[in-house]
Amino acid sequence: MVAGMGKMFASSIRNRLRTVAIASISACALGSVFVTQTGGVAAATTPQTAFYLDLGASQSVGTQPIGSSLHGFPTNRGYANYLVALEATRGVTLQLTQLGCRGESTATMISGGDLCYKSPDSQLADAVAFLRAHQNETGLVTVELGYNNIGACIGATTLATSCAQTRVGVVSQQLPEILRALKAAAGPNVTIVGLGHADPFLAWALNGPVGAAKAQASLKTMQILNRTLADVYAAFSIPMVNVGAAFNMTTITPTTLAKVGTVPLNVAQTCRMTWMCRPQPLPANMHPNDSGYRAMAAAIAAVLPAPY
Repeated sequence: MVAGMGKMFASSIRNRLRTVAIASISACALGSVFVTQTGGVAAATTPQTAFYLDLGASQSVGTQPIGSSLHGFPTNRGYANYLVALEATRGVTLQLTQLGCRGESTATMISGGDLCYKSPDSQLADAVAFLRAHQNETGLVTVELGYNNIGACIGATTLATSCAQTRVGVVSQQLPEILRALKAAAGPNVTIVGLGHADPFLAWALNGPVGAAKAQASLKTMQILNRTLADVYAAFSIPMVNVGAAFNMTTITPTTLAKVGTVPLNVAQTCRMTWMCRPQPLPANMHPNDSGYRAMAAAIAAVLPAPY
């Protein structure tokens, strides 16, 4: 599946990867910097840049709606960008490479044929080639996958649970293949982190009884996905970021939402942290806004070991 990836790296990754270097901050080798709980640097050796390889689907490339866009476009205001900035304030410099692709599922991650990679090239092939080329470096890899496997189940009510259970079975088979390839290619000083998912469709609860039923079904679907992801990542000793908790996904404490009134906290947070509650005629968009992506970055930072 990954044979010939070194050649693919030279011809494909060069055109697609986006690298962000924080040149104004002194680089610190992640393997030799201890970051304290309060963000202070307790010890440092020779400055060195560390890589950050960001993999996955639309959220991995900071997708947000631009103007009247229905699906949105990649931006430089995603969780990866905010994580780079956050770690810089803690004395850690990351050089960001993003290979993610909107609409990516675990299947297209492996085989290509998506919006970004023409088969037999694939995001996984380029990721493995990148990691092999950086074997002796310290680095971080984040993996954001899963939603596009179960997206077709969202919006259903009575069949949502059975739909999700069937589709997460594919995740439980294909995500291990992805993680095995990444871990085999990664050097000894590379940390891999998986991301769970929040539920932007909780905003449907604002649309009367029918919307509330759809929101409840989507929440169950997302919980099924997150449990599957957590099991797979745990099997590979990879920490998973609880993105749902960062968005208060299951907290129903009543709160006041501006221009709406009293609603459950999880619904309010969905409106505050995604584009799902945009005023008409702008279309709703499931992706996080700046606040949502910042919250995701903070949640990722919270699970990083020190040093990583």
